[in-house]
Amino acid sequence: MRVLVVGGAGYIGSVVVARLLQEGHEVAVLDDLSTGHRDAVPEGAEFFEASIHHPKVLHRSLEGVEAVLHFGARSQVGESTRVPEVYWQNNLGDTLNLLAAMRERGIGRLVFSSTAAVYGEPQRLPIDEQHPTSPTSPYGNTKLAADLMIRDECSAHQLAAVSLRYFNVAGAALQRGERHQPETHLIPLLLEVALGKRGALTVYGTDYPTADGTCIRDYIHVDDLATAHLLALDATAGVGGRHLVYNLGNGRGFSVLEVVAAARQVTEAPIEVVFGPRRPGDPAVLVASSGLAQRELGWVPLRPSLEEMIQDALQFRRRLASG
Repeated sequence: MRVLVVGGAGYIGSVVVARLLQEGHEVAVLDDLSTGHRDAVPEGAEFFEASIHHPKVLHRSLEGVEAVLHFGARSQVGESTRVPEVYWQNNLGDTLNLLAAMRERGIGRLVFSSTAAVYGEPQRLPIDEQHPTSPTSPYGNTKLAADLMIRDECSAHQLAAVSLRYFNVAGAALQRGERHQPETHLIPLLLEVALGKRGALTVYGTDYPTADGTCIRDYIHVDDLATAHLLALDATAGVGGRHLVYNLGNGRGFSVLEVVAAARQVTEAPIEVVFGPRRPGDPAVLVASSGLAQRELGWVPLRPSLEEMIQDALQFRRRLASG
């Protein structure tokens, strides 16, 4: 099957592209490289350097495509509070353009990269798919709006779609890992400190209602996440008109300080930490219930160890530094 991966030069998208190629799919990648990397796109994938809002290139990239996996989005909570208009244009406007182009070409299968940020401050833990949605940031608002738009597209135009709402992604796989510029994610920031690329890690907020006062997050290995995307793609076969939603996580949360301690253990480096104020829009605790994905998709996270995620990310960083 020929598939288009929007955002396939990014961290998660590039791992999924590599896995799709391993499974024998024909893959095209559409990415404007604003946050992705050209060398992350695996050999064997056709590459289109453009944004979704370039209609001519978008339509060329969709030629012969039977399904789309959509990772293209801005994803930083803090940035979204400063420039919400950018997030609405990229995360909602571009998704609207993609859906219109898919409809015009008769492409009826979509896997959408959603987020746990749609839930906001949890009313109960772990968070399942029936949990109320009440985002606390423009980022979460735009992703929820995109989910709702996809739901309506399914109802009106027989699209078969799966939204995967995942929590914090970590680790590396198939020689691909995180390298954002600027970097904002916790584990790669810790590794930058451990490798002497950064002086200290800033922990934002120590007064959350948690055991040590820092935020708690559920971490999922990027390879487990890629497996979920392949299973979700299979689930779109023959279910036109349905919008399926699945949460993905390991079901266990780690505080920021617990992640710091694990990184110190794995890297054997004295990672310096400084403390700062809370960032706007950060919920105190986000932990997933992935029971529905396990029952309906047959998905099981095989690499739940936080230490393994950090070790894999460390090896990727060292390979990157060595060229």
